Amino acid sequence: MREREKEVQRTLATHMRDRDKEREQHKRDEAIQHFNALLSDLVRNADNGWREVKRLLRKDHRWDLADSLPRDEKEKLFNEHIETLLRKKREKFRELLDETSEVSLTSTWKEIKKIIREDPRYTKFASSERCEREFKDYLRDKLMAAKTQFKELLQETKLITHKSLSILRENQSHMQEIEEILKNDKRFLVLNHIPQERTQLILNYLEELDRRGPPPPPTASEPSRRSLK
Repeated sequence: MREREKEVQRTLATHMRDRDKEREQHKRDEAIQHFNALLSDLVRNADNGWREVKRLLRKDHRWDLADSLPRDEKEKLFNEHIETLLRKKREKFRELLDETSEVSLTSTWKEIKKIIREDPRYTKFASSERCEREFKDYLRDKLMAAKTQFKELLQETKLITHKSLSILRENQSHMQEIEEILKNDKRFLVLNHIPQERTQLILNYLEELDRRGPPPPPTASEPSRRSLK
């Protein structure tokens, strides 16, 4: 009988511990919700640091609702909030650049800044220096995408085969023949500002095809019908 009582007491103690943990977790989740709501309402400038923002947050009654959160966790939530703010503003800024038809791979920040300076997606993003850095990153990403699209164009061009490199070694004008065909496509034209690098991309592709050798015949990868009978 005593064993049975002890077992009941152990079960009850475990249940109470689990319930306490659930209660503590619920309190913690509520505190996080209150603190995130506080950040959402009061922190809209991503340039302010934690120390400066903390003084502002303390003046709001919701600060006390998150009193159970450790100081380092509040700072962590603040940093996550700032990262979210920056990501959203960055997306809006890049959206603005996408919509600005004057932006090209050769554009300068000075030129584009004059065109977009009245748009809130620029004015609300960040400082002029940070906007300039983001603009340069944007152009770098665009250039990488343009090179990828150019490689796709090379793969689509039937004149270019595994024999093209050996033809080029015998006849240097073959590169001009290739470029003459490619120049009708905007994926070629968009790289006009880096002609040498574009030619190098063509050469790299010819070398890659040369290493691969002739493509397998269409039926090489298919099992023989006769062997299936």
